[in-house]
Amino acid sequence: MAARILLVDDFQGIRGGVRSLLMKEPVEICGEAVNGREAVERVRELHPDLVLLDLIMPVMDGMEAAHEIHRISPATKILFLTIEDGPEVAAAARRVGADGLIPKSSAGSELIPTIKRLLHN
Repeated sequence: MAARILLVDDFQGIRGGVRSLLMKEPVEICGEAVNGREAVERVRELHPDLVLLDLIMPVMDGMEAAHEIHRISPATKILFLTIEDGPEVAAAARRVGADGLIPKSSAGSELIPTIKRLLHN
């Protein structure tokens, strides 16, 4: 059975780009969300194996969403894909229960290997 991934980003172009990157991988994009609140709702409904989550979004940001997702579904892996980068952001991501952080600029080379590592641990 393919791993189920929820894509969360307020920009359709990013979600489409990620979808294209993952097309040839043994994963299922089980849903999408445009903000953190929607992401939490989708996690409750869809029970994804991994949430690919942006940090900067309207309504509820990624940090708050990650904290809530980790609380309601501790087995769900959380991977930030964001323009925000640096040790402070990575440390904050770990504090809210995220399993990793990838800069959007590195998605082409780092996204698939990181997803594979997270889903096979």
